[in-house]
Amino acid sequence: MQALTSGNCFHHVAIRAVDFDATIKFYTEGLGFKLHFPFAVPGRIDRAAFLDAGDGRFIEVFGQNSNVQSEGRRRAAGEDRTEGALLHFCLRAADTDASYARALAAGATSRIEPNTRRLREDPPVDVRIAFVTGPNGEVIEFLQSQQI
Repeated sequence: MQALTSGNCFHHVAIRAVDFDATIKFYTEGLGFKLHFPFAVPGRIDRAAFLDAGDGRFIEVFGQNSNVQSEGRRRAAGEDRTEGALLHFCLRAADTDASYARALAAGATSRIEPNTRRLREDPPVDVRIAFVTGPNGEVIEFLQSQQI
């Protein structure tokens, strides 16, 4: 089957920031992303920026008043988060434990502490993973593996 996209590589995931400046700080100072391309579109996007993971893949952050395509509906102030189609996004980690600690130090909350899991036996595939919740309620996984 021929791909409909050029290159078949992942480009970005987009999140709506509860606090735009705090979100930029969390990802840049806390997790080491680089501010790549801040922008705004008058009347549609109040504030936005692409944050580079260092490999040409990005997190795109939108301000609260941006009108962008999204799944579901915006939650009301004070309303608990609801589960949508995007369950979490994963960042490849050279050291899951260090990435987890760095995220917590930057203000993330723990969901699952670092642990090693075997995904299958034959051949064995082991991963070191951890999960945190970011400043906007986004669930972030850190994954360290030689096999995947």
